[in-house]
Amino acid sequence: MQKIELMSNITFNNTSYFRTISMINKSDKPSSEAKALSLFLMAYKTISPSYKEKSKRINRLWSLVLKEELSSYDYMQEVENTLTSYGGYVAVVEKTVRYYIEKTGEWNLKGDDKYCLDAREIADKILNE
Repeated sequence: MQKIELMSNITFNNTSYFRTISMINKSDKPSSEAKALSLFLMAYKTISPSYKEKSKRINRLWSLVLKEELSSYDYMQEVENTLTSYGGYVAVVEKTVRYYIEKTGEWNLKGDDKYCLDAREIADKILNE
C-alpha cells in the first residue's frame, strides 16, 4: 500500500483554502521482495515441508493486508526477516532462477517490474556460464 497526498484548493466566501488530502492507495501487487520470496517458496516447497509452511504463512499474511487486518509495514517486516533468513533478496532471486533453469533449462518469466528485471539479469548470467 502506498500513501498518496493530494493538495486541494477550496474556495469559500471568496477565500481560498488549501488542504492536504491523504489516502492510501491499495495495491493488489506485492513488492518485488515479496514476489521474490513467494516464487522462491513456491519453487522449493516440494523439497521441504518447512518451505511449504512458510509459503502458506506469507500468503495468509498478504491476504490479511488486503483485508486491512495487518499493516503493510508489519507484512514487509516479515518478508524482510524471511528473506534475510534465506540469504537476502539477491540470493533468493538467484536460487529461484537457478532452480527453474536446472529444472526446465530456461527462464520464462517476463515483465518490467523490478523482480522480473533482476531475475532476467541473473538468468542471463547463469545461462551464459
